[in-house]
Amino acid sequence: MRPPETRSLILTGLLGGSFNPAHQGHRQLSLAAMQELALDDFWWLVSPGNPLKPAAGMAPLEARFASALRMTERTPIKVSAIEEEFGTRYTYASLRALTRRFPERQFVWIMGADNLSQFHKWGHWRSIAKLVPIAVVGRPGYDAQALTGPAMAWLRRFVLPADQAKGRTHWSLPALVLLHLPPDPTSATAIRASQPNWHETDTYSFNPNSLRDGVTRRLLR
Repeated sequence: MRPPETRSLILTGLLGGSFNPAHQGHRQLSLAAMQELALDDFWWLVSPGNPLKPAAGMAPLEARFASALRMTERTPIKVSAIEEEFGTRYTYASLRALTRRFPERQFVWIMGADNLSQFHKWGHWRSIAKLVPIAVVGRPGYDAQALTGPAMAWLRRFVLPADQAKGRTHWSLPALVLLHLPPDPTSATAIRASQPNWHETDTYSFNPNSLRDGVTRRLLR
C-alpha cells in the first residue's frame, strides 16, 4: 500500500482521436476510466487531422466535434478542438502544449489497445511516455497484438497496477496502467461502413454556430 498523497494537481484524463464519428464506446470507455483512475476531469481532444489515418472518408472537424458533443451529453466529459488552436497534428506536440498551458493539471493519456499495438509508429512515442502517464483500455481483437508489440516490449517494465494508479497525481514516469474494463465492440469504422456520409444525415445534424469548445470556451468557428 502506498501512503495517501496530497491532491495538489487536477487529475485530467485525455482521450484523443478523430471521433469520426464519436460513439457509445468512446463514452463508456471514458466514464469507466474516469471512475477506475479517480480522475477529476476528462477531456476529448477532437483532432483536426490524424497523421496515421487517410484523409479520404474523414468528416469535417465541425461534424466530428458535434458528434462528440452529442455523445457526451449529461456527462462530465469536455469536448475540445484545442489542437487546432495549437496548430499541432502529433500527440507529443499537443501534450507539450497542454502541459505548458495547464501547469495545474496532471494529464493521463487514455488509449485503446488498438492504439497501443501501433504506438511505436507515433512520432516521439517514448517521449510521450516520459511526459504523461498512459492508461490502456482493452479492445476486442487487439489485446494480444498490443501486449506483444514493439511499444509494449519497451513499456512493460513501467507497468503500474491499476489499484496503485487510482487518484495518483505524482508519478514516476514512464508509467503504464492496464485497465480491464467491460469490452465494447462499437467501432467508428463499422459506423462509416454502414453510413459513409454519416455527417450528412439528420441524425448528426448540428448548428455550426453552437459548437463551443468545452476547455477554451471559444466557438469552434
